[in-house]
Amino acid sequence: MAIKQMINGLQHLGLPTNDIEKTIAFYESLGFDIALRTVNEPVNEQVAFLRLGNVTIETYENRAAAMQNGAIDHIALDVSDVDAVFEQVSKLGHTMLDDRVQFLPFWERGVRFFTIQGPNHEKVEFSQKL
Repeated sequence: MAIKQMINGLQHLGLPTNDIEKTIAFYESLGFDIALRTVNEPVNEQVAFLRLGNVTIETYENRAAAMQNGAIDHIALDVSDVDAVFEQVSKLGHTMLDDRVQFLPFWERGVRFFTIQGPNHEKVEFSQKL
């Protein structure tokens, strides 16, 4: 199956922040709701997924936000089979930022993902909710 047949659409945009409470309050003022709030324990970062309609923003407090234009960290594409996509993307010659499919215990059953670097040094994440 071709990669494009396994991509379902945009899953979320990744937005680093130096102040997660301020970021949540800002997006809530625009009508976003908190869909999930958790901690990424391996790196000790607070994480919030904010949702408005079909738009989801993953914001995470890493205290290293660039605080300038172009500071969105990554785009995440929702995929139906992350292992098959990983196998195919690995063969394309793109810069792989993960040497294997990763797991985080987000959402009800977790999420599996991997990331590559785009031509403008943006990160492109391929993500499958379990």
